[in-house]
Amino acid sequence: MTPRGPGEFGNVHGRFRYTPWHGGPDPLAPPFDVRSALDEVGQDVLAGGSLRESLRELLRQGMDGRRGLDDLADRVRRLREAARRRGDLGGTLDRVRAMLDQALAEERDTLAGESGDDARLAEMDLATIPDDVAGAVRALGDYEWHSPEAKATYEQIQQMLQREVVGAQFEGLKQALSGDDAQSRQAMQAVKDMLADLNQLLAAHARGEDTEDQFRDFMDKHGDLFPEQPENVDELIDALARRQAAAERLMASLSPEQRDQLSRLMSEALGDPDLASEMAQLADNLRALRPGLDRRGPVQQGQGGEPMGYGDAVGAVAELADLEQLGEQLGQGYFGATLDDVDVERLEQYLGADAARDMEALRQLERELERQGYVSRGDDGLRLTPRAVRRLGETALKRVFERVEAAGRGDHDDRAAGQADELTGLSRQWEFGDELPIDTVRTVSNALQRRARTGAGSPSAGGVELLVEDFEVTETERRSVAAVALCVDMSFSMLQEGRWGPMKQTALALSHLVQTRFRHDALQIIGFNLAARRLTPTELTEAEPEWVQGTNLQHALMLGARHLRRHPDAEPVVLVVTDGEPTAHLEADGRPTFHWPATQATIRATVAQVDELRRSGAQLNVFMLGEDPGLARFVDAVARRAGGRVFTPDVSRLGEYVVADYLRTRRGRR
Repeated sequence: MTPRGPGEFGNVHGRFRYTPWHGGPDPLAPPFDVRSALDEVGQDVLAGGSLRESLRELLRQGMDGRRGLDDLADRVRRLREAARRRGDLGGTLDRVRAMLDQALAEERDTLAGESGDDARLAEMDLATIPDDVAGAVRALGDYEWHSPEAKATYEQIQQMLQREVVGAQFEGLKQALSGDDAQSRQAMQAVKDMLADLNQLLAAHARGEDTEDQFRDFMDKHGDLFPEQPENVDELIDALARRQAAAERLMASLSPEQRDQLSRLMSEALGDPDLASEMAQLADNLRALRPGLDRRGPVQQGQGGEPMGYGDAVGAVAELADLEQLGEQLGQGYFGATLDDVDVERLEQYLGADAARDMEALRQLERELERQGYVSRGDDGLRLTPRAVRRLGETALKRVFERVEAAGRGDHDDRAAGQADELTGLSRQWEFGDELPIDTVRTVSNALQRRARTGAGSPSAGGVELLVEDFEVTETERRSVAAVALCVDMSFSMLQEGRWGPMKQTALALSHLVQTRFRHDALQIIGFNLAARRLTPTELTEAEPEWVQGTNLQHALMLGARHLRRHPDAEPVVLVVTDGEPTAHLEADGRPTFHWPATQATIRATVAQVDELRRSGAQLNVFMLGEDPGLARFVDAVARRAGGRVFTPDVSRLGEYVVADYLRTRRGRR
């Protein structure tokens, strides 16, 4: 194609124009590197962090240069604090009081310049009006004003109150009600007509009727009064209920005196019986349709700020409610939280398109982790799957092998035939004494080729004649089998001394090595503190440190011996990783008991279990972490007694030592 202009290419049929993609996620964007994300999670998990906390931390911090939940939540928090400091939520009362004082001053000045009984009686009436703002406005409703300016000011108060009350519920109406008297009366009649139609629509929706056509007719008629431009009845209800809930929260935020006066002013503003009836019916409909909204929680107001009108204050409280809800959604601290809970449209409204894109990227990462089978969602949130644990094991093993240059060490292959024979895909000519399986296809093929070479004609009627030289056998490899018990210390001292992470990494690396290269081997991971328990790689990954005292090596070796007995034909291997001498053992009734310093009873129980392993032919190798003199004396005695070895690796090289020792000590039984 030949370029024809910016963004245009042509062919024999015409031109193509290329524009930015606007249809959702870019279909040509590279997929998320979920393996890299898992590796980040794995580093926290292997260092002793909580699995779910590590997953949440990844989402909180973000990755690949995108903002995470913490950054978004912090921006929302700053907006929320700014909204709280924006103004005085009770400003309507201050404005009414100021206008009322102006009207009374103008009226008294006029009365002072007049003579006659009417002026004196009017002065007496003004002297008896209530001191509170709401009472004064109500009392002046029937007053015959002498000052045209004062009368106009009072009428402005009434119009302002009506505009504030209606505008608080319908944000788009304040402008419509701001004209002169004739325009205001016309706009107010339009409001009453709209309210009647709206209540009919909401009542039909509450009855479960199909209101799609009715909603379209309503928006065609009154849509200019709704700047939110809802697309269906539910969005319309949400917008109205949000404003109503904000108005109720605003009232709850005022002092009792302010609340009382403002309530009476609002009732005075809705003096029109038809308007008051429609507004009351609307409030009832919204409470019935959206009963779960937070309507009563007061708003904490900051200091300072300009007085705000009632409608503006309701809008500010609604904004605060939005920001509070966004903060909770981004915090993900509630039960069953998911990124799908975050209102992306509202997030974009307050933080902009970049924030919405960052949130969508986090959502996509979470979805990809689930879609690719690395995490699953349960009642307690996201959890790593066995596939993810294998990935962590692969990463851990790779780190180990980066330090172990042992390409020829621990060769697992054995050409001798045995019960664990595996086909290699190759065949060879049969030799006397071979017990390998016959390769039938190659044997018959050899017979046919031989007949063709010798020109002996077509096969006889009974089948193909086979000679000794035609036979081929399938080559196999014998895989020697090992039963491995890896006993890892999970006492709290392992976490305190920074050994928890290397311990987990070592166990996962060994597990992955067995699963991928030595699948016939039987590995059992056994964790022990006050008591011991068998662990799958997934359970080990999710295991969190416990504040438990005790190192029950006896129970761990007991479970290891049971594992070895289940595999009598396998080479027995027992590996122990610990940082302290035994301080716990099982009593006769099976309950664990702890004593520090170690007692003779604990030592005898542990040594008895070592002797049982020795009788089974298992070699016990101990990887001693730290410089505990008591542990050093104990493991040295155990190694001599069991014929094993003792290693004192630096904790950073624990995985290297354990994996290399496993490869070195595996021996196939003939």
